[in-house]
Order: sequence, then C-alpha cells, then structure tokens
Amino acid sequence: MLTRKIKLWDINAHITCRLCSGYLIDATTVTECLHTFCRSCLVKYLEENNTCPTCRIVIHQSHPLQYIGHDRTMQDIVYKLVPGLQEAEMRKQREFYHKLGMEVPGDIKGEMCSAKQHLDSHRNGETKADDSWNKEAAEEKQEEDNDYHRSDEQVSICLECNSSKLRGLKRKWIRCSAQATVLHLKKFIAKKLNLSSFNERERDGRGTGHTHCPGTDWGTHAEPWGQTALGMEYTHKLDILCNEEILGKDHTLKFVVVTRWRFKKAPLLLHYRPKMDLL
Repeated sequence: MLTRKIKLWDINAHITCRLCSGYLIDATTVTECLHTFCRSCLVKYLEENNTCPTCRIVIHQSHPLQYIGHDRTMQDIVYKLVPGLQEAEMRKQREFYHKLGMEVPGDIKGEMCSAKQHLDSHRNGETKADDSWNKEAAEEKQEEDNDYHRSDEQVSICLECNSSKLRGLKRKWIRCSAQATVLHLKKFIAKKLNLSSFNERERDGRGTGHTHCPGTDWGTHAEPWGQTALGMEYTHKLDILCNEEILGKDHTLKFVVVTRWRFKKAPLLLHYRPKMDLL
C-alpha cells in the first residue's frame, strides 16, 4: 500500500492558534463558526471582544464565552502530530503546580504517564500495528477499571438558589471532578429538586404540590432520572451563575474556577435560577 509523507510545515496553519501563533493547547472552538484557538488565548481575547478573531463574526453580543467549547478531538490530533508537545506541556503544568506548592491534579498525572509511554514506544521502535492495538486495548481496560474521576482534580462548590420559584438544596455543598461541566450541575439540580413536577405546575398555572404525574409532587421523589422527558427538558430551562454571570453549559468547573473565581478561596459559589431569555 502506497503511503504519502506530509511535512508538518504544510499543515501548521490548521493546528496553530491565530492569536499566539503557537500550537494549539487546550483547543477551544467557537460554536458559531468552528474556528479553533488555545483556550487561554481565546478567553483573554473575549474579555474585550465579542467576535471571532479569524472571521470577525459576532459570537454573541453580551455573552460570547457561553458559545465556545473544548475541542478534545482537535487537541488529540495536535498532540499526535507534533512530537514532544504533549510531554512539554505536561511538564510545564507540573512545574507550575510545584512552584505554587500545590499537589499535581490526578488528571494531569494521567496525561503525563500516557505521554511518557507514547514517547518511550517511539524511542524503542514499537510502532507496529499489533502494539497499537494492544495499547488501545489496555486503555479501554483502564477506563473500565476507573475510579469515577475520584483521582481528578477536585472542586468544592456551594450551590445557592437565586429565585423564589425554586427551593434550595438540602445539601448545597458538593465536591466533584474539575472536568465536570455546568450541564452536569444542571442535571444534578433538576434531579434533586424534582424539577419535572415544577415544570408541569408552571404549565398548569397551579401552586399546589400535585400534578398530573403521580408521585412527582414537591415532597416526593421523581421518577428515575432519564425516564421523564420533562426532567430532561428542564435542564435547558435552568441558569447557573457565577458572580452574577450566566455560565455556558459546556464550561468545565476547572474553566469556571480559572476564569470566574480566579484567586478567591474555596468553595466556588454558584447560584441557580429558572432560565431567563437573553436580549
């Protein structure tokens, strides 16, 4: 089978950030036009602008950060194409945490081990198809034996209600993986507060605790999550805010801490309320 070698220079334009001219790190894509940049570069740019740096299309008039998302596929491609990039980036992150006297998060440790194994295999000439298959099988086995993200960097959160239409959580203090997203929190809140019944009461215009759905009043538990269309629907009718700013559903908690909470002490304070349409 004929193979064609392509020089890295020929594809640099597709795997570099237009803002810093370096290879993409933590690749983040604008959902409106699908242009990709380094996350830190794009976030800093959008603090003063609301347009795409490449095509100048308006991302959103007032909340452009809600319309960007992590592009894991693109980042994987960049790491595979550029020799040593992932290892260098993991080393920089490790040195950063050591400099601050903080423990290296579990997810970074995992990526560092993966990068080291990948580099060692190339040094030893282990690039055969069988070895690649064995590596993929080992990764799948590792995923099956995972610890449900307990080894990830953790974030402590306080979830406060910001509306008289909803009640507060009985246990508002939670601790979860920094890789969890705002959408995960919306689903958590919707399940804990049985928002499917709230949605039904809003439709009927009734203030009582009874609905057309048996067993879904305010004081009882809802159906198992995922079995009610109303519950799934309501996650899209819920806003979560940090510092009075609405958070995008695809934002990870680590991203929220770095860009919204910055140097404030834990826990991360978030508020939730029924969704309000943006002008």
